[in-house]
Amino acid sequence: MDPTGQADKIFAALAGIAEDPLSYAEEWKRKTGRQVIAVLPMNFPSELIHAAGALPVVMQAERTAPTDGRSLLYEYYCGFTRSLVDQAATKKLGVFDAFLLVDHCVALLGAADAIRFELPDTPVHLAQYTASMDEPWTPPQVQGKVDELKGVLSEICGRSATDEGIIKSINAFNLNRKMLREIYDLRRSGEVPLTSRKIQVLVKSSMVMDIAEHNEHLAQLLPMLKAGSYTSNKPVKLHLSGHFCHAPHPELLDMIEDCGAVIVDDDLYTGYRYIATDVPTERDPIAALTRWYFDRNTNTPCSTRAQKNVDWEKYLSTSAQKSGAEGIIVLMAKFCEPHMLYYPELRKEFIAANIPHLLLETEHESPAIEMVKTRVEALIETIRLNKTKAA
Repeated sequence: MDPTGQADKIFAALAGIAEDPLSYAEEWKRKTGRQVIAVLPMNFPSELIHAAGALPVVMQAERTAPTDGRSLLYEYYCGFTRSLVDQAATKKLGVFDAFLLVDHCVALLGAADAIRFELPDTPVHLAQYTASMDEPWTPPQVQGKVDELKGVLSEICGRSATDEGIIKSINAFNLNRKMLREIYDLRRSGEVPLTSRKIQVLVKSSMVMDIAEHNEHLAQLLPMLKAGSYTSNKPVKLHLSGHFCHAPHPELLDMIEDCGAVIVDDDLYTGYRYIATDVPTERDPIAALTRWYFDRNTNTPCSTRAQKNVDWEKYLSTSAQKSGAEGIIVLMAKFCEPHMLYYPELRKEFIAANIPHLLLETEHESPAIEMVKTRVEALIETIRLNKTKAA
């Protein structure tokens, strides 16, 4: 069989899991007899869950509109949190033995409380990480929370995660991130024509699958991608930014590319933000997982963290320069306050750096693709005209 056919089969298998993570979790639980733990975005150390013998699953939004859970959260909460609560209200989350989170916003805390209300017999634990990264007391406080999580998981799973076990888990997750970054590098270089839909499949499936199983798929896929060939028709190169907690609709990504663009980079949560940073391996595992929290914000800054020596806007303009992106599309989930409040800083930077950009507010329900399409086409045409004038 030719390599392209094999690669398509791998993508198809991973796409099925990414679209239906609960079924995968139920089957894994049936086969192993072990616990499945739900993780809420963005900075949770899944390695701890893996080391305790359980399956960490980063929770994903459903495509359907909320029904039974609609009355449990305000309508001005983001679509991601309303979807999570609706899944709890419609009794779809029974596979999970606990719900764990280390980050919070008003909407995410509301979702956690609503899940606790709907599933009173399932533990819901918030080990709140300090969001101000520069304070001298932040590292010891975060390390204490990491250690606290280790104890919580010991109670939930009936087994303790040993230092040796955590180190093995760190190595497995680091390998996964490394291989996914290699695929990102192939896309940035233009050597591999990977659509944003396929990139999303790779990252989303890594969020919900057993990490060893996902690593096996990536190890098979990488050489096939490297062996491929690609002839470019010189589309406009874009960077996608935003969506801190959940994945943009695939048809939105398809539409952007169908307008004559190629996505060469992103800092989406279900994208490069999730895989950008490895856990250090030269220190004790609890300290390493603590350091990872700080390194993540240095590598891919986020408006939900406060840190004096990093700026998300500078990161984006520098990333666009490195990848060759000719414009940036900012995808802002409707009612995402941390993103809404920070956007003016992004806009000022883009104007100062002369980077064409477009802000698209996204909805949980299916977007009005045709209405958005005209705005994307206008951005791409502007970039092309600017290139013609500069030539």
